[in-house]
This record gives sequence, structure tokens and C-alpha cells, in this order.
Amino acid sequence: MAEEENQKQKGRFPKLSGTKNIFKNVIGVWKNTTDKLQNLLPKINKITRSLSVSDEQVAEILATVKKELPTTEALLIGKPQAGKSSIVRGLTGVSSEIIGQGFRPHTQNTNRYAYPSEDLPLLIFTDTVGLGDVEQGTETIIQELETELGNNSDRANIIILTVKINDFALDTLKQIATKLRHKYPQIPCLLVVTCLHEVYPQQVIDHPSYPPDYREINQLFTVLKENFSQLCDRAILIDFTLEEDGYNPIFYGLEALRDTLAQLLPEAESKAIYQLLDQGAGEQISNLYRDTARRYIIAFSTIAATLAAVPLPFATMPVLTALQVSLVGLLGKLYGQNLNPSQAGGIVSTIAGGFLAQAVGRELIKFIPGMGSIIAASWAAAYTWALGEGACVYFGDLMGGKKPDPQKIQLVMEKAFQSAQERFN
Repeated sequence: MAEEENQKQKGRFPKLSGTKNIFKNVIGVWKNTTDKLQNLLPKINKITRSLSVSDEQVAEILATVKKELPTTEALLIGKPQAGKSSIVRGLTGVSSEIIGQGFRPHTQNTNRYAYPSEDLPLLIFTDTVGLGDVEQGTETIIQELETELGNNSDRANIIILTVKINDFALDTLKQIATKLRHKYPQIPCLLVVTCLHEVYPQQVIDHPSYPPDYREINQLFTVLKENFSQLCDRAILIDFTLEEDGYNPIFYGLEALRDTLAQLLPEAESKAIYQLLDQGAGEQISNLYRDTARRYIIAFSTIAATLAAVPLPFATMPVLTALQVSLVGLLGKLYGQNLNPSQAGGIVSTIAGGFLAQAVGRELIKFIPGMGSIIAASWAAAYTWALGEGACVYFGDLMGGKKPDPQKIQLVMEKAFQSAQERFN
């Protein structure tokens, strides 16, 4: 029995010794691979730094876009709650919260909102915040508005007077409009009568077909047009409400506003207004930015493929993640968003979605002898490309004053991923 036990023990030792050798080999490969990655890191960091977007490059892009897209400045004059912000919302599609955040003090009595951005304004809205405030001097407001119009000779201008349909305390507004009309008779002026639902007949619970044909509205509109007949070139009715108000459509009379602006503005600017409402101009801007962004996306994708070709599973994931965070940070700067690494990493997590599980699967593929690393390299390049395209959509929405749409970003990433896989195979 003792001899038999000794034979069993002797048989075990060679097996244990073989396991130790395999373990040592794995440790050796791991150490060799990680050493190589450590040696690669300085080179990768140098490459990524060389791919940074300079302020001069951003300025060049903006200059190119500005040459192709004309700018219109709309001077909004009216009392608080007369519908000025609603007009901004209707023409740009941005939320009321973003409009509030986007308006910046321009002078003592005016605020300014540029769409889609201050650096790249297609539409600039200047709001007379002091109108109706007894503490603000009317003459001071007039002087500021005259100065504003005098400084805007390089762009198309239009004055938009906003009046609630049931408001007839309009002496201050008429005084301002008269002064501006006298000094700048060449600048078109549009009277926009708002808040129509406040005088709808009691039994009416929704907007009628446009234009509304109710006796009280017709009477009030006629009186207002007569009051401003010498000061305005056109007058229209609109009623821009919030979703929770329950009226449909929300932007009642938007087509009439768009068409009237087109008639009053020069041809180039009127076309820009139409494109803006049809998302054409926004797409044009987005494409210009994305074409530039792709120069960097392809470079980072190529580096990602090189890294992912390292055959040891999971050894490259931290480096690839850092590379992709750097790409998103760089693209953010291109779109005017300065992000620290933590913020860029948060955006990667936000837009990556279901791709994270696939990233783990990509690493596990490396256990397949021969083909695993090749497949993983192609996947890493395609994923980095898709992430870059998704980031462009994310930052593009922010630049346009919109909340990024996760579903739209995921669709863009899926399409970009499939296309990039064919490119990098």
C-alpha cells in the first residue's frame, strides 16, 4: 500500500511541474506584452498630442462656414410675455430652457442670443429686456438699439415688434418703433401679434385652421395694424405655446412667419431661414465639422487597431480606453466644448451604450488561435471610428442648442461601425 501511494505521488509531481511551467510561460508572455505596451505609450501619447486641434484650426473652420452661411439679426421689441422667446424657439427648434441659458447681456437693456453659437451665428436675436420697466428710460433703450443697428451693416437686419392681441398699452413700443423707423427706414419691420388663444371663443379648445377667422380676433388685429400702419411693413398672427398648454400645433402660424420673413429679407438670408426650418443649414454645418473631425477619427482608429493587435486578452483595454477618451476630448474642443479627461470619459460612457459588452467580447476573441488578434484589431478600429461619429452627433446637437438624442446617436454608431469594419478588414 505504501509503495502504491508513493507511485501515485511520483505521478502527481510531473503534472504539477508541467502546470508550473505553463503558468511561468503565461506570466512571461504577459510581462513581455505589457512591457511592449509601456514602451508604446510614449509614442502613442506623442502621436495623440500631434493630433490636437489648435485654436487656429477651429478659427479656420468657422471662417469657412461663415463665408457660406449668411447671418440675420432680428431685433425683438416687445413687453415681457409678449412671445419674443417663443419666436426664437419656433425659428430655431431649441428648448425654452436653452433659450433662457443662451441669452447673454449685450447692453444694459438688451440681451443677445446667437444660434447655433456665438462663434457661428446663423440667426442673432436681440431682446429688449427693459421694455415695460418703469425704471428703464425709453430714450436710453432707443439709443442702445440705434447703436446696435448701426453696428450691423455687414448683415441683414429685421425689426420684429411683438404685441399680445389683447394689449393696447403700447405707447412706449410705438415711441421706440417710430424713432427706429425714422433713422433706419431701409430696415424692414414686422408686427407679430401673439397669444391668440387668450381671446378664442369660449367653446374653442384648439387652434382652428390658419388663419383664424373669429370676429374678436379680426377686430383686434385690424385695430393693431392701423396703430402701426406707418411703422411696419407687414403684420401677421401667430400663437406659439408650450406642450403642456394643450394646443396643436404648438407653433401655430410658423409657416406664415417664415414666409413673411423670407419676403422681407434679402434673398440669401431668406433662403437660410427656409433651410434652417428644414434642417438644411444645420446639416450643412454638421457636415463641415464632421469632415474635419474625420481626419482625427481615422488616425485614432488606426492607432486603436495597432494596439488591439496585441495578442494577450485585456492587456490593451486600459490603453484603448484612454485613447478613445482622448479622441472624444479632442472632438469636443473642435465643437467648442472644452472637456477634462473625466468629462470626456463620462461622454464616452453615455454614448457607448451596448457597445461596451461587445468590447469585452472583442478581447475574449483573442483566445482564438491565429485569427483572434486580427479580428480584435478590426473591431477596435471600427469601434473607435463609430465612437468618434457618435461624439460628432452628440457635440453637434449641443452646438445646435438641442439635447442629444441617445437613440439617434446609437443608430449613427451602428451604421458607422458596419462601414468602418469594411474599411479596416
